[in-house]
Amino acid sequence: MTQSPALLAGRYRLRDPLGTGGMGRVWLARDEVLHRDVAIKEVDPPAGLSLDEREELRTRTLREARTTARLSHPNVVQIYDVLGVDDRPWIVMEYVRSRSLQQILQDEGALPPARVAEIGLAVLRALAAAHAAGVLHRDIKPGNVLIADDGRVVLTDFGLATFQGGKSSVTRPGLVWGSPEYVAPERAKHGVSSVEADLWSLGATLYAAVEGSSPYARSTAMASLTALATERPPTPGHAGPLKPVISGLLRKDPRARLRASEVERILMRIADGENRVRAGRLLPRQRTAPATREDPDGPADYALPEPPPPDAPAPPAKAEIAPEPALRGPGRRAWLIVTAVIVALGVFAAAVVLLATDRPDRTATPPPGSATPAPVFVAPASAPPSLRMSPPTGWAYYAEAGRFAMFAPVGWEVRHKGTVTSLHEPTGPKVIEVDRWPAPPEGSLAAAQTRSQAWTNGSAGAPADYALIRLEPVQYFRNQGLEWEYTYNDPGRGATRTVSRWFIADGYCYSFSVLLPAYEPLGYTTYIAVLVGGFWPAGTS
Repeated sequence: MTQSPALLAGRYRLRDPLGTGGMGRVWLARDEVLHRDVAIKEVDPPAGLSLDEREELRTRTLREARTTARLSHPNVVQIYDVLGVDDRPWIVMEYVRSRSLQQILQDEGALPPARVAEIGLAVLRALAAAHAAGVLHRDIKPGNVLIADDGRVVLTDFGLATFQGGKSSVTRPGLVWGSPEYVAPERAKHGVSSVEADLWSLGATLYAAVEGSSPYARSTAMASLTALATERPPTPGHAGPLKPVISGLLRKDPRARLRASEVERILMRIADGENRVRAGRLLPRQRTAPATREDPDGPADYALPEPPPPDAPAPPAKAEIAPEPALRGPGRRAWLIVTAVIVALGVFAAAVVLLATDRPDRTATPPPGSATPAPVFVAPASAPPSLRMSPPTGWAYYAEAGRFAMFAPVGWEVRHKGTVTSLHEPTGPKVIEVDRWPAPPEGSLAAAQTRSQAWTNGSAGAPADYALIRLEPVQYFRNQGLEWEYTYNDPGRGATRTVSRWFIADGYCYSFSVLLPAYEPLGYTTYIAVLVGGFWPAGTS
Protein backbone atom coordinates (compact mmCIF):
# COMPACT_ATOMS: atom_id res chain seq x y z
CA MET A 1 0.00 0.00 0.00
CA THR A 2 1.43 3.35 -1.00
CA GLN A 3 1.70 6.32 1.29
CA SER A 4 -1.67 8.10 1.50
CA PRO A 5 -1.81 11.85 0.84
CA ALA A 6 -2.14 14.12 3.87
CA LEU A 7 -4.91 16.20 2.27
CA LEU A 8 -7.11 14.19 -0.06
CA ALA A 9 -8.50 16.07 -3.09
CA GLY A 10 -7.65 19.33 -1.34
CA ARG A 11 -10.52 18.82 1.09
CA TYR A 12 -10.24 15.77 3.36
CA ARG A 13 -7.44 15.72 5.92
CA LEU A 14 -6.56 12.16 6.90
CA ARG A 15 -6.02 11.67 10.63
CA ASP A 16 -5.94 8.14 11.98
CA PRO A 17 -6.45 4.66 10.49
CA LEU A 18 -9.67 3.06 11.75
CA GLY A 19 -9.02 -0.43 10.45
CA THR A 20 -8.36 -2.61 7.43
CA GLY A 21 -10.32 -5.15 5.46
CA GLY A 22 -12.28 -5.60 2.25
CA MET A 23 -9.46 -4.58 -0.09
CA GLY A 24 -8.26 -1.50 1.71
CA ARG A 25 -7.91 0.68 4.75
CA VAL A 26 -10.45 2.93 6.48
CA TRP A 27 -9.31 6.33 7.73
CA LEU A 28 -10.77 8.82 10.17
CA ALA A 29 -10.59 12.15 8.35
CA ARG A 30 -11.76 15.74 8.64
CA ASP A 31 -13.84 17.45 5.97
CA GLU A 32 -12.21 20.89 5.93
CA VAL A 33 -15.09 22.39 3.91
CA LEU A 34 -18.07 21.24 6.03
CA HIS A 35 -16.03 20.94 9.25
CA ARG A 36 -17.14 17.44 10.18
CA ASP A 37 -15.49 14.09 10.78
CA VAL A 38 -15.86 11.48 8.05
CA ALA A 39 -14.64 7.94 7.41
CA ILE A 40 -12.75 7.34 4.16
CA LYS A 41 -12.27 3.91 2.60
CA GLU A 42 -9.05 3.63 0.59
CA VAL A 43 -9.63 0.79 -1.87
CA ASP A 44 -6.32 -0.98 -2.55
CA PRO A 45 -6.53 -3.75 -5.19
CA PRO A 46 -4.92 -7.12 -4.42
CA ALA A 47 -1.37 -7.70 -5.60
CA GLY A 48 -0.85 -9.41 -8.91
CA LEU A 49 -3.50 -7.61 -10.97
CA SER A 50 -2.52 -6.37 -14.39
CA LEU A 51 -2.79 -2.68 -15.27
CA ASP A 52 -6.00 -3.34 -17.22
CA GLU A 53 -7.50 -5.25 -14.31
CA ARG A 54 -6.59 -2.49 -11.86
CA GLU A 55 -8.16 0.13 -14.11
CA GLU A 56 -11.29 -1.98 -14.54
CA LEU A 57 -11.58 -2.38 -10.78
CA ARG A 58 -11.08 1.33 -10.20
CA THR A 59 -13.68 2.37 -12.78
CA ARG A 60 -16.27 -0.13 -11.61
CA THR A 61 -15.77 0.67 -7.93
CA LEU A 62 -16.20 4.39 -8.55
CA ARG A 63 -19.33 3.87 -10.62
CA GLU A 64 -21.00 1.48 -8.20
CA ALA A 65 -20.03 3.48 -5.12
CA ARG A 66 -21.71 6.51 -6.68
CA THR A 67 -24.82 4.43 -7.19
CA THR A 68 -24.71 3.24 -3.57
CA ALA A 69 -24.39 6.87 -2.46
CA ARG A 70 -28.00 7.38 -3.51
CA LEU A 71 -29.21 4.97 -0.83
CA SER A 72 -30.92 6.69 2.08
CA HIS A 73 -31.81 4.45 5.01
CA PRO A 74 -31.21 4.72 8.78
CA ASN A 75 -29.44 1.34 8.79
CA VAL A 76 -27.14 2.08 5.83
CA VAL A 77 -24.02 4.19 6.31
CA GLN A 78 -24.33 7.29 4.13
CA ILE A 79 -21.76 7.75 1.35
CA TYR A 80 -20.87 11.42 0.87
CA ASP A 81 -18.30 11.42 -1.91
CA VAL A 82 -16.34 9.16 -4.26
CA LEU A 83 -12.88 10.13 -5.49
CA GLY A 84 -10.21 8.78 -7.76
CA VAL A 85 -6.76 9.65 -6.37
CA ASP A 86 -3.41 8.00 -7.05
CA ASP A 87 -5.11 5.52 -9.40
CA ARG A 88 -7.20 4.18 -6.52
CA PRO A 89 -10.83 4.75 -5.47
CA TRP A 90 -11.44 6.60 -2.21
CA ILE A 91 -14.95 6.44 -0.73
CA VAL A 92 -15.97 9.18 1.73
CA MET A 93 -18.59 7.96 4.21
CA GLU A 94 -20.53 8.99 7.28
CA TYR A 95 -18.44 8.54 10.42
CA VAL A 96 -20.45 6.61 13.01
CA ARG A 97 -19.13 6.60 16.56
CA SER A 98 -19.50 2.93 17.22
CA ARG A 99 -18.01 -0.49 17.68
CA SER A 100 -18.30 -3.11 15.02
CA LEU A 101 -20.13 -6.33 15.79
CA GLN A 102 -16.78 -8.05 15.38
CA GLN A 103 -15.24 -5.88 18.10
CA ILE A 104 -18.16 -6.58 20.42
CA LEU A 105 -17.79 -10.33 19.88
CA GLN A 106 -14.06 -10.10 20.62
CA ASP A 107 -14.59 -7.98 23.73
CA GLU A 108 -17.75 -9.56 25.17
CA GLY A 109 -18.15 -12.93 23.49
CA ALA A 110 -21.26 -14.33 21.84
CA LEU A 111 -24.53 -12.41 22.21
CA PRO A 112 -27.99 -13.65 23.30
CA PRO A 113 -30.41 -14.61 20.51
CA ALA A 114 -32.87 -11.76 21.16
CA ARG A 115 -30.12 -9.14 20.78
CA VAL A 116 -28.79 -10.87 17.66
CA ALA A 117 -32.31 -10.85 16.23
CA GLU A 118 -32.47 -7.06 16.71
CA ILE A 119 -29.15 -6.61 14.93
CA GLY A 120 -30.10 -9.04 12.19
CA LEU A 121 -33.40 -7.30 11.55
CA ALA A 122 -31.64 -3.95 11.14
CA VAL A 123 -29.10 -5.45 8.71
CA LEU A 124 -31.90 -7.19 6.81
CA ARG A 125 -33.70 -3.86 6.32
CA ALA A 126 -30.50 -2.22 5.16
CA LEU A 127 -30.10 -5.02 2.63
CA ALA A 128 -33.73 -4.65 1.54
CA ALA A 129 -33.12 -0.96 0.79
CA ALA A 130 -29.95 -1.80 -1.15
CA HIS A 131 -31.53 -4.67 -3.06
CA ALA A 132 -34.55 -2.52 -3.96
CA ALA A 133 -32.08 -0.10 -5.57
CA GLY A 134 -30.39 -2.95 -7.42
CA VAL A 135 -27.27 -2.90 -5.23
CA LEU A 136 -25.67 -6.07 -3.81
CA HIS A 137 -23.37 -5.66 -0.83
CA ARG A 138 -21.15 -8.79 -1.29
CA ASP A 139 -19.20 -8.33 1.96
CA ILE A 140 -21.62 -8.78 4.86
CA LYS A 141 -19.74 -9.81 7.99
CA PRO A 142 -19.53 -8.75 11.65
CA GLY A 143 -16.75 -6.28 10.85
CA ASN A 144 -19.10 -4.35 8.56
CA VAL A 145 -22.00 -4.15 11.02
CA LEU A 146 -21.63 -1.14 13.30
CA ILE A 147 -23.40 -0.71 16.64
CA ALA A 148 -23.48 3.03 17.26
CA ASP A 149 -23.16 4.57 20.70
CA ASP A 150 -26.86 5.55 20.51
CA GLY A 151 -27.92 1.97 19.68
CA ARG A 152 -28.33 2.48 15.94
CA VAL A 153 -27.30 -0.53 13.82
CA VAL A 154 -25.57 0.39 10.56
CA LEU A 155 -24.40 -1.70 7.62
CA THR A 156 -21.23 -0.17 6.22
CA ASP A 157 -18.48 -0.74 3.65
CA PHE A 158 -20.20 -0.98 0.29
CA GLY A 159 -16.74 -0.91 -1.30
CA LEU A 160 -17.36 -4.31 -2.93
CA ALA A 161 -20.95 -3.56 -3.90
CA THR A 162 -22.16 -4.46 -7.37
CA PHE A 163 -25.40 -4.55 -9.32
CA GLN A 164 -27.80 -7.48 -9.22
CA GLY A 165 -26.85 -10.13 -11.73
CA GLY A 166 -23.30 -8.82 -12.02
CA LYS A 167 -20.02 -10.63 -11.55
CA SER A 168 -16.84 -9.55 -9.88
CA SER A 169 -15.12 -6.85 -11.85
CA VAL A 170 -12.07 -9.11 -12.16
CA THR A 171 -12.61 -12.86 -12.35
CA ARG A 172 -9.54 -15.01 -11.83
CA PRO A 173 -9.00 -18.56 -10.57
CA GLY A 174 -8.45 -18.58 -6.81
CA LEU A 175 -9.41 -14.91 -6.35
CA VAL A 176 -12.29 -14.38 -3.91
CA TRP A 177 -13.83 -10.96 -3.30
CA GLY A 178 -14.88 -10.49 0.30
CA SER A 179 -14.06 -12.47 3.44
CA PRO A 180 -13.85 -16.24 2.75
CA GLU A 181 -15.56 -17.13 6.05
CA TYR A 182 -18.66 -15.16 5.01
CA VAL A 183 -18.79 -15.77 1.24
CA ALA A 184 -21.75 -17.76 -0.07
CA PRO A 185 -20.93 -21.14 -1.67
CA GLU A 186 -22.10 -20.09 -5.13
CA ARG A 187 -19.98 -16.95 -5.03
CA ALA A 188 -16.90 -18.89 -4.01
CA LYS A 189 -17.49 -21.47 -6.74
CA HIS A 190 -18.85 -19.43 -9.64
CA GLY A 191 -18.20 -15.80 -8.73
CA VAL A 192 -21.83 -14.79 -9.33
CA SER A 193 -23.41 -12.33 -6.90
CA SER A 194 -27.11 -12.32 -6.00
CA VAL A 195 -29.63 -11.35 -3.35
CA GLU A 196 -29.51 -14.94 -2.08
CA ALA A 197 -25.73 -14.72 -1.68
CA ASP A 198 -26.10 -11.61 0.49
CA LEU A 199 -28.68 -13.46 2.60
CA TRP A 200 -26.28 -16.40 3.06
CA SER A 201 -23.66 -13.96 4.37
CA LEU A 202 -26.26 -12.52 6.74
CA GLY A 203 -26.88 -16.06 8.03
CA ALA A 204 -23.16 -16.58 8.59
CA THR A 205 -23.02 -13.27 10.46
CA LEU A 206 -25.93 -14.26 12.71
CA TYR A 207 -24.22 -17.61 13.34
CA ALA A 208 -21.02 -15.82 14.38
CA ALA A 209 -22.97 -13.49 16.67
CA VAL A 210 -24.53 -16.32 18.71
CA GLU A 211 -21.68 -18.85 18.47
CA GLY A 212 -18.64 -16.55 18.67
CA SER A 213 -17.11 -17.50 15.30
CA SER A 214 -18.26 -17.93 11.72
CA PRO A 215 -19.59 -21.35 10.57
CA TYR A 216 -16.58 -22.00 8.33
CA ALA A 217 -13.83 -20.37 10.38
CA ARG A 218 -10.56 -22.17 9.70
CA SER A 219 -6.87 -21.36 10.14
CA THR A 220 -6.43 -20.11 6.55
CA ALA A 221 -8.60 -18.66 3.81
CA MET A 222 -8.03 -21.73 1.64
CA ALA A 223 -9.07 -24.02 4.50
CA SER A 224 -12.27 -21.98 4.94
CA LEU A 225 -13.08 -22.25 1.23
CA THR A 226 -12.36 -25.98 1.24
CA ALA A 227 -14.69 -26.49 4.20
CA LEU A 228 -17.34 -24.38 2.49
CA ALA A 229 -17.15 -26.57 -0.60
CA THR A 230 -17.02 -29.98 1.10
CA GLU A 231 -18.75 -29.76 4.50
CA ARG A 232 -22.38 -29.41 5.49
CA PRO A 233 -23.33 -26.22 7.34
CA PRO A 234 -22.73 -26.73 11.07
CA THR A 235 -25.71 -26.75 13.40
CA PRO A 236 -25.63 -23.76 15.80
CA GLY A 237 -25.59 -24.83 19.43
CA HIS A 238 -26.52 -21.55 21.15
CA ALA A 239 -28.96 -20.00 18.70
CA GLY A 240 -32.15 -20.97 20.51
CA PRO A 241 -35.10 -19.50 18.57
CA LEU A 242 -32.69 -18.23 15.91
CA LYS A 243 -31.79 -21.75 14.82
CA PRO A 244 -34.44 -22.00 12.05
CA VAL A 245 -33.34 -18.67 10.58
CA ILE A 246 -29.64 -19.47 10.61
CA SER A 247 -30.11 -22.99 9.26
CA GLY A 248 -32.50 -21.71 6.59
CA LEU A 249 -30.08 -19.02 5.43
CA LEU A 250 -27.02 -21.29 5.34
CA ARG A 251 -28.52 -23.78 2.90
CA LYS A 252 -26.04 -24.30 0.07
CA ASP A 253 -28.69 -24.30 -2.64
CA PRO A 254 -29.73 -20.64 -3.16
CA ARG A 255 -33.19 -21.77 -4.31
CA ALA A 256 -33.81 -23.51 -0.96
CA ARG A 257 -32.72 -20.56 1.18
CA LEU A 258 -35.18 -18.61 3.32
CA ARG A 259 -36.55 -15.52 1.62
CA ALA A 260 -36.10 -12.10 3.17
CA SER A 261 -39.80 -11.82 4.05
CA GLU A 262 -39.68 -15.13 5.94
CA VAL A 263 -36.53 -14.08 7.79
CA GLU A 264 -38.07 -10.76 8.76
CA ARG A 265 -41.19 -12.36 10.25
CA ILE A 266 -39.16 -14.72 12.44
CA LEU A 267 -36.67 -12.07 13.56
CA MET A 268 -39.50 -9.69 14.48
CA ARG A 269 -41.07 -12.31 16.74
CA ILE A 270 -37.76 -13.08 18.45
CA ALA A 271 -36.61 -9.48 18.83
CA ASP A 272 -39.88 -8.28 20.30
CA GLY A 273 -39.94 -11.13 22.79
CA GLU A 274 -42.96 -12.36 24.69
CA ASN A 275 -45.32 -9.57 23.66
CA ARG A 276 -44.61 -10.23 20.01
CA VAL A 277 -45.24 -13.95 20.45
CA ARG A 278 -48.59 -13.23 22.10
CA ALA A 279 -49.53 -10.88 19.29
CA GLY A 280 -48.51 -13.53 16.78
CA ARG A 281 -50.93 -16.01 18.34
CA LEU A 282 -53.74 -13.52 18.09
CA LEU A 283 -52.97 -12.30 14.57
CA PRO A 284 -53.22 -15.05 11.95
CA ARG A 285 -50.53 -15.39 9.33
CA GLN A 286 -50.91 -12.99 6.42
CA ARG A 287 -53.39 -13.49 3.66
CA THR A 288 -51.77 -12.31 0.44
CA ALA A 289 -52.53 -11.98 -3.22
CA PRO A 290 -51.41 -14.86 -5.48
CA ALA A 291 -47.69 -14.84 -6.16
CA THR A 292 -46.51 -13.59 -9.54
CA ARG A 293 -43.34 -14.14 -11.52
CA GLU A 294 -42.28 -10.59 -10.78
CA ASP A 295 -42.96 -11.08 -7.04
CA PRO A 296 -42.57 -14.77 -6.18
CA ASP A 297 -43.08 -14.16 -2.49
CA GLY A 298 -46.25 -12.16 -2.90
CA PRO A 299 -46.75 -9.03 -0.76
CA ALA A 300 -45.79 -9.59 2.86
CA ASP A 301 -48.68 -8.68 5.13
CA TYR A 302 -50.74 -9.69 8.15
CA ALA A 303 -54.34 -10.80 7.74
CA LEU A 304 -57.26 -9.03 9.31
CA PRO A 305 -59.77 -11.13 11.23
CA GLU A 306 -63.04 -11.62 9.42
CA PRO A 307 -65.29 -8.64 10.26
CA PRO A 308 -68.74 -9.24 11.73
CA PRO A 309 -71.77 -9.23 9.38
CA PRO A 310 -72.81 -5.71 8.30
CA ASP A 311 -76.09 -5.96 10.21
CA ALA A 312 -74.48 -7.20 13.43
CA PRO A 313 -74.79 -4.71 16.31
CA ALA A 314 -71.57 -3.25 17.68
CA PRO A 315 -71.67 -3.52 21.47
CA PRO A 316 -70.02 -0.68 23.37
CA ALA A 317 -66.56 -1.24 24.78
CA LYS A 318 -66.61 -2.78 28.20
CA ALA A 319 -64.15 -3.78 30.87
CA GLU A 320 -63.49 -7.43 31.60
CA ILE A 321 -62.32 -8.76 34.93
CA ALA A 322 -60.47 -12.05 34.87
CA PRO A 323 -62.05 -14.79 37.03
CA GLU A 324 -60.40 -15.18 40.41
CA PRO A 325 -60.31 -18.05 42.92
CA ALA A 326 -63.43 -18.20 45.12
CA LEU A 327 -63.12 -16.54 48.52
CA ARG A 328 -65.05 -17.35 51.69
CA GLY A 329 -66.08 -15.42 54.77
CA PRO A 330 -65.52 -11.69 55.30
CA GLY A 331 -62.76 -11.62 52.71
CA ARG A 332 -65.26 -12.67 50.05
CA ARG A 333 -67.58 -9.76 50.83
CA ALA A 334 -64.69 -7.28 50.71
CA TRP A 335 -63.48 -8.72 47.42
CA LEU A 336 -66.97 -8.44 45.89
CA ILE A 337 -67.11 -4.78 46.86
CA VAL A 338 -63.66 -4.12 45.36
CA THR A 339 -64.59 -6.00 42.20
CA ALA A 340 -67.81 -4.02 41.82
CA VAL A 341 -65.91 -0.75 42.16
CA ILE A 342 -63.32 -1.86 39.57
CA VAL A 343 -66.01 -2.91 37.10
CA ALA A 344 -67.86 0.37 37.57
CA LEU A 345 -64.69 2.39 37.03
CA GLY A 346 -63.82 0.33 33.96
CA VAL A 347 -67.25 0.81 32.39
CA PHE A 348 -67.12 4.51 33.22
CA ALA A 349 -63.68 4.88 31.64
CA ALA A 350 -64.79 3.05 28.50
CA ALA A 351 -67.86 5.26 28.26
CA VAL A 352 -65.67 8.35 28.62
CA VAL A 353 -63.56 7.16 25.70
CA LEU A 354 -66.57 6.54 23.46
CA LEU A 355 -68.30 9.79 24.35
CA ALA A 356 -65.17 11.91 24.16
CA THR A 357 -64.20 10.53 20.76
CA ASP A 358 -67.70 11.01 19.30
CA ARG A 359 -67.74 14.79 19.56
CA PRO A 360 -68.87 16.35 16.25
CA ASP A 361 -66.20 19.07 16.45
CA ARG A 362 -62.94 17.62 17.74
CA THR A 363 -61.01 20.86 17.47
CA ALA A 364 -63.53 23.24 19.03
CA THR A 365 -62.26 25.57 21.74
CA PRO A 366 -64.20 25.38 25.04
CA PRO A 367 -66.48 28.38 25.58
CA PRO A 368 -65.19 31.14 27.85
CA GLY A 369 -65.38 30.26 31.49
CA SER A 370 -65.77 26.54 30.92
CA ALA A 371 -63.28 24.01 32.27
CA THR A 372 -60.70 22.46 29.94
CA PRO A 373 -61.76 18.89 29.16
CA ALA A 374 -59.77 16.29 31.06
CA PRO A 375 -57.42 14.21 28.90
CA VAL A 376 -58.84 10.91 27.64
CA PHE A 377 -56.85 7.69 27.95
CA VAL A 378 -57.37 4.30 26.33
CA ALA A 379 -59.27 2.23 28.89
CA PRO A 380 -58.53 -1.43 29.69
CA ALA A 381 -61.50 -2.84 27.74
CA SER A 382 -61.63 -5.84 25.41
CA ALA A 383 -63.15 -6.29 21.96
CA PRO A 384 -66.87 -7.08 21.59
CA PRO A 385 -67.55 -10.83 21.45
CA SER A 386 -68.89 -10.50 17.89
CA LEU A 387 -65.34 -9.78 16.66
CA ARG A 388 -64.24 -13.28 17.69
CA MET A 389 -60.86 -11.84 18.67
CA SER A 390 -59.27 -10.26 21.73
CA PRO A 391 -56.55 -7.62 21.83
CA PRO A 392 -53.02 -8.65 22.88
CA THR A 393 -51.83 -8.09 26.42
CA GLY A 394 -51.53 -4.37 27.13
CA TRP A 395 -53.93 -3.39 24.34
CA ALA A 396 -57.66 -2.57 24.36
CA TYR A 397 -60.53 -2.22 21.91
CA TYR A 398 -61.00 1.47 21.03
CA ALA A 399 -63.71 2.89 18.76
CA GLU A 400 -64.79 6.23 17.31
CA ALA A 401 -68.40 5.96 16.18
CA GLY A 402 -68.84 6.37 12.44
CA ARG A 403 -65.08 6.46 11.80
CA PHE A 404 -63.13 3.34 12.83
CA ALA A 405 -62.39 0.78 15.52
CA MET A 406 -58.96 -0.51 16.43
CA PHE A 407 -56.74 -2.10 19.05
CA ALA A 408 -54.88 0.59 21.00
CA PRO A 409 -52.28 0.50 23.81
CA VAL A 410 -53.88 0.82 27.24
CA GLY A 411 -53.05 4.06 29.04
CA TRP A 412 -52.08 6.07 25.95
CA GLU A 413 -53.57 9.56 25.77
CA VAL A 414 -56.07 10.24 22.96
CA ARG A 415 -55.87 13.59 21.18
CA HIS A 416 -57.69 15.04 18.16
CA LYS A 417 -56.67 17.62 15.57
CA GLY A 418 -58.81 18.05 12.51
CA THR A 419 -59.45 14.58 11.05
CA VAL A 420 -56.46 13.04 12.82
CA THR A 421 -56.73 10.97 15.98
CA SER A 422 -53.38 10.56 17.75
CA LEU A 423 -52.48 8.30 20.65
CA HIS A 424 -49.45 9.31 22.70
CA GLU A 425 -47.26 7.02 24.78
CA PRO A 426 -47.52 8.23 28.40
CA THR A 427 -43.83 7.92 29.29
CA GLY A 428 -42.13 7.80 25.90
CA PRO A 429 -41.90 9.36 22.44
CA LYS A 430 -44.05 6.93 20.43
CA VAL A 431 -47.21 8.20 18.73
CA ILE A 432 -49.90 6.35 16.76
CA GLU A 433 -51.92 8.45 14.30
CA VAL A 434 -55.15 7.51 12.49
CA ASP A 435 -56.69 9.57 9.70
CA ARG A 436 -59.61 9.23 7.27
CA TRP A 437 -60.48 11.32 4.22
CA PRO A 438 -62.48 10.92 0.99
CA ALA A 439 -60.86 8.30 -1.24
CA PRO A 440 -58.68 9.84 -3.98
CA PRO A 441 -59.91 8.85 -7.45
CA GLU A 442 -56.41 7.73 -8.52
CA GLY A 443 -56.16 5.25 -5.63
CA SER A 444 -54.17 5.27 -2.40
CA LEU A 445 -50.84 4.15 -3.91
CA ALA A 446 -50.76 6.81 -6.61
CA ALA A 447 -51.87 9.46 -4.10
CA ALA A 448 -49.08 8.53 -1.68
CA GLN A 449 -46.50 8.47 -4.47
CA THR A 450 -47.58 11.94 -5.59
CA ARG A 451 -47.35 13.25 -2.04
CA SER A 452 -43.93 11.66 -1.49
CA GLN A 453 -42.59 13.19 -4.70
CA ALA A 454 -43.95 16.60 -3.72
CA TRP A 455 -42.27 16.32 -0.33
CA THR A 456 -39.01 15.26 -1.98
CA ASN A 457 -39.22 18.38 -4.14
CA GLY A 458 -39.72 20.53 -1.06
CA SER A 459 -43.32 21.55 -1.68
CA ALA A 460 -45.15 23.84 0.72
CA GLY A 461 -46.04 21.97 3.89
CA ALA A 462 -43.47 19.23 3.30
CA PRO A 463 -41.79 17.82 6.45
CA ALA A 464 -38.28 19.13 7.02
CA ASP A 465 -35.49 16.85 5.76
CA TYR A 466 -37.97 14.33 4.33
CA ALA A 467 -36.23 11.11 3.21
CA LEU A 468 -38.12 8.20 1.67
CA ILE A 469 -37.15 4.71 2.87
CA ARG A 470 -39.78 2.67 1.06
CA LEU A 471 -43.22 3.07 -0.46
CA GLU A 472 -44.62 -0.24 -1.64
CA PRO A 473 -48.01 -1.82 -2.43
CA VAL A 474 -49.56 -4.39 -0.09
CA GLN A 475 -52.82 -6.31 -0.16
CA TYR A 476 -54.89 -5.18 2.79
CA PHE A 477 -58.59 -5.30 3.66
CA ARG A 478 -59.42 -7.02 0.37
CA ASN A 479 -57.90 -4.16 -1.63
CA GLN A 480 -54.52 -2.94 -2.70
CA GLY A 481 -53.07 -0.63 -0.10
CA LEU A 482 -49.57 0.57 0.63
CA GLU A 483 -46.94 0.80 3.34
CA TRP A 484 -44.90 3.97 3.49
CA GLU A 485 -41.76 4.40 5.61
CA TYR A 486 -39.79 7.64 5.79
CA THR A 487 -37.82 9.93 8.09
CA TYR A 488 -38.06 13.67 8.67
CA ASN A 489 -37.11 16.32 11.20
CA ASP A 490 -39.99 17.14 13.55
CA PRO A 491 -39.75 20.56 15.27
CA GLY A 492 -40.74 19.04 18.61
CA ARG A 493 -39.32 15.50 18.49
CA GLY A 494 -36.27 15.91 16.25
CA ALA A 495 -35.33 13.15 13.80
CA THR A 496 -38.48 11.04 13.42
CA ARG A 497 -39.27 7.83 11.61
CA THR A 498 -42.79 7.06 10.39
CA VAL A 499 -44.28 3.78 9.20
CA SER A 500 -47.74 4.22 7.68
CA ARG A 501 -50.37 1.86 6.22
CA TRP A 502 -52.94 3.26 3.75
CA PHE A 503 -55.98 1.55 2.24
CA ILE A 504 -59.40 2.41 0.80
CA ALA A 505 -62.75 1.15 2.12
CA ASP A 506 -66.33 2.40 1.86
CA GLY A 507 -65.37 5.47 -0.16
CA TYR A 508 -62.71 6.64 2.30
CA CYS A 509 -58.94 6.43 2.42
CA TYR A 510 -57.74 5.31 5.85
CA SER A 511 -54.23 5.55 7.25
CA PHE A 512 -52.67 4.50 10.52
CA SER A 513 -49.09 5.37 11.35
CA VAL A 514 -46.45 4.78 14.02
CA LEU A 515 -44.08 7.66 14.75
CA LEU A 516 -40.90 7.25 16.82
CA PRO A 517 -37.31 8.53 17.04
CA ALA A 518 -35.54 7.87 13.76
CA TYR A 519 -32.90 5.49 15.07
CA GLU A 520 -34.78 3.60 17.74
CA PRO A 521 -34.29 -0.04 16.71
CA LEU A 522 -37.42 -2.16 16.28
CA GLY A 523 -39.57 0.45 17.96
CA TYR A 524 -42.51 0.09 15.62
CA THR A 525 -42.64 -3.63 14.78
CA THR A 526 -45.10 -4.82 17.43
CA TYR A 527 -47.24 -1.68 17.09
CA ILE A 528 -47.67 -1.85 13.32
CA ALA A 529 -48.31 -5.60 13.45
CA VAL A 530 -51.13 -5.26 16.00
CA LEU A 531 -52.62 -2.29 14.16
CA VAL A 532 -52.59 -4.22 10.88
CA GLY A 533 -54.41 -7.12 12.52
CA GLY A 534 -56.85 -5.09 14.63
CA PHE A 535 -58.15 -2.15 12.61
CA TRP A 536 -61.70 -1.86 11.19
CA PRO A 537 -63.19 0.90 9.03
CA ALA A 538 -66.50 2.38 10.16
CA GLY A 539 -68.57 0.24 7.83
CA THR A 540 -67.40 -3.05 9.35
CA SER A 541 -67.73 -2.48 13.09
